[in-house]
Amino acid sequence: MTVYFIGAGPGAADLITLRGLRRLESSPVCLYAGSLVPRELLASCPAGARLVDTANLTLDEIVAELAAAHDQGLDVARLHSGDPSVFSAVAEQMRRLDALGMPYEVVPGVPAFAAAAASLGRELTVPGVGQTIILTRTSARATPMPEGEDLATLGAGGATMVLHLAVQRIDAVVAELLPSYGPGCPVAVVARASRADEVILRGTLADIAGQVHEAGIRRTAVIVVGRVLSATQFPDSHLYSAERARPCAGS
Repeated sequence: MTVYFIGAGPGAADLITLRGLRRLESSPVCLYAGSLVPRELLASCPAGARLVDTANLTLDEIVAELAAAHDQGLDVARLHSGDPSVFSAVAEQMRRLDALGMPYEVVPGVPAFAAAAASLGRELTVPGVGQTIILTRTSARATPMPEGEDLATLGAGGATMVLHLAVQRIDAVVAELLPSYGPGCPVAVVARASRADEVILRGTLADIAGQVHEAGIRRTAVIVVGRVLSATQFPDSHLYSAERARPCAGS
């Protein structure tokens, strides 16, 4: 028996990986976050599979479901939105499974920030403009941020910043980033990236909060801040440069 922590992707059902889909198709138990994971994916579960929506379950209740499946020798597909490595709450589940001696495997997925960049048609690492991406969030009603990880500190270097779970605090986000990035810094907000009802807002730190309020966006959104969003004049990457030394054909 194995628990498979599967990244279900950012929203579109066909953005799950082939490995993730195969694990889902072969697991007789599936735990999923009903508010985030596309319902279409559940159709890939085996006939008669036990489906458990974890949206309103506590950690103890989720682990109890995993343990019950383990006692029956049943594999579990534990679907998480996006990629399990980022803001997924997988760490505490794996810690519990380690204590119980239950085997698990992590299957990567497409993260929300990657889907947002695709929808924006932008590369987030542009030569000569930005080569660093900070993935972060704000605390608000969630787990407090560690010391030194406030937006003012993180933004001091002006690196491209991607914020998850922060759109409800857009006014505070703007206020904290303005001193480092300036009012003219490009900003984009992508809500429900890759889904049919996706919403894209483009602006600057000076006007993005007003756009977010007008559009009524309050959840399931990614905020991208940085000069890479509007960069057009930049050097070509060294990767494809004619001056880059390359091995001879056939060597």
